[in-house]
Amino acid sequence: MTKLPSFNPLDVPVYAVDLHLPKPPAANLEPQAIADRFARAHVWTPELSKEARFIDRAPAHASVLIPLVRREQLTVLLTLRPAHMNSHSGQIAFPGGKADPQDSDAIDTALREAEEEVGLEPAFVDVIGSLPIYTTGSAFIVTPVVALIDPGFHLKPNPDEVADVFEVPLAFLMDPAHHRHHIVDWAGEQRRWLSMPYRDGATERFIWGATAGMLRNFYRFLLD
Repeated sequence: MTKLPSFNPLDVPVYAVDLHLPKPPAANLEPQAIADRFARAHVWTPELSKEARFIDRAPAHASVLIPLVRREQLTVLLTLRPAHMNSHSGQIAFPGGKADPQDSDAIDTALREAEEEVGLEPAFVDVIGSLPIYTTGSAFIVTPVVALIDPGFHLKPNPDEVADVFEVPLAFLMDPAHHRHHIVDWAGEQRRWLSMPYRDGATERFIWGATAGMLRNFYRFLLD
């Protein structure tokens, strides 16, 4: 496999911010409202489904867990991948990974990976639905599994897979005023992607790429 030259996403200029788009109504961001929306098979159109391919390898099925933590206002639990990892190193991601042969389905993969990566026990997880498959440029065919997470859990991040774990308010991520568009010429073609930077105290959490793309689809799901 040819190693591609890297680029620093922080150096890629912003060419548009979605200040013109509406926010989902606050009522749509309530836990029961989100669960009800999945239960009634809400009809909607995902905006993003496939990134430009930049790795020549066989596709691999994977799942991520989009964990909505039941705080006073819902938050989204995210991880920071260590710099030493071969794939998507140093990026912000949902807990998740490749499907194993023993996994019964995409939900089983997401729950297993979340427990292995951050120590999130399934007893605290209430799966409420899934978003459409999102295919990354690195050839992962990802099923995003959405779950409500009861507070009281105690995380034990695996240092081989996770450098940090943190939470971002769902309302922040679902506000399109925080959705920024980028274009970069890379791997032989023009690549477009979103970022949603979040200031976490003194730390900027630069959420971008596939994670931002799946969050954008979640925004579309909750909008109407």
